[in-house]
Amino acid sequence: MTPAFATLADFRNVLAHLPEPDTDASNGAAGRNAQLTKPPAALGRLEELAIWYAGWRGTDRPTLERPQIIIFAGNHGVAAQGVSAFPAEVTAQMVANFKAGGAAINQLAKAVGATMDVHPLDLDRPTADFTQSPAMDDADFLSALNAGWLAVKPTADLLVVGEMGIGNSTAASAIACALVGGEPADWTGRGTGVTDQGLDQKAKVVAAGVARHSSRDPLEVLQNLGGRELAAMVGAIVCARIEMIPVILDGFICTSAASVLEYAQPGALKHTVAGHVSAEAAHGLLLAALGKEPLLSLGMRLGEGSGGALAISVLKGAIACHSGMSTFAEAGVAAG
Repeated sequence: MTPAFATLADFRNVLAHLPEPDTDASNGAAGRNAQLTKPPAALGRLEELAIWYAGWRGTDRPTLERPQIIIFAGNHGVAAQGVSAFPAEVTAQMVANFKAGGAAINQLAKAVGATMDVHPLDLDRPTADFTQSPAMDDADFLSALNAGWLAVKPTADLLVVGEMGIGNSTAASAIACALVGGEPADWTGRGTGVTDQGLDQKAKVVAAGVARHSSRDPLEVLQNLGGRELAAMVGAIVCARIEMIPVILDGFICTSAASVLEYAQPGALKHTVAGHVSAEAAHGLLLAALGKEPLLSLGMRLGEGSGGALAISVLKGAIACHSGMSTFAEAGVAAG
């Protein structure tokens, strides 16, 4: 697959012409759901999920067999300001762990039958400190968007995007603060486990970044305050929309990146669901701002796509019931 855009204007044009779900498939799925051997709404939100998935896959009786998990990794210049409990070197070390199969996300991907791809993005060249200048110049920003776009397999029937990057929860907090508003401290959490002093420093860094970059254009916010891995997640989520591949969002960092799309083009996240709400308080606030109800709430705060990966099982269950159950007529059961 070739990149969809050579300039930021190209990317904006893609956002302005996003495909919509197949209403015939959605309506057909809703009709089938009404005939399945169960009381109405007895499967709760699983029924809504199956109908939502059917609309994006273009069939009233879908299957979920080829989920893809993509982990993007990037380093952040702002990490030098003491916003993380871990040094920047950990990003590359964790990428090696992902590739060796030793991380939590590897185990979760295996458990749900998903393929997993890891994309480190110029780890030896951190983004700029966003309190001093834009995090990415135009070339870096477009390169990261396209890296995400190209990482999506068109044959996938579900996508989860995750991240690794020391300092990226600070970038996510700054993006959320710039787009949604409120006080920097409202959007700042402990991330990798910073101390009280570190948390105060993190909030000050977020405040400084948001104050320095006055533009509230969502894509410019991402370029000014984000990181390569956040931009790559955005590119991947848009590619999935073009390919009609549903997406499960992961935690706060992933959701912060995705929020850029919704603020840039309302409705851009219709093909996504929130896999979970994390232990980061700001994640719940951001999901509420986006109108996304999480599937799971397990006190997780790992990132890596872990919460999204775990939620694949929920969606698989919804689709298995929807497409595998008999209708009343097929089972010879009285509908009541």
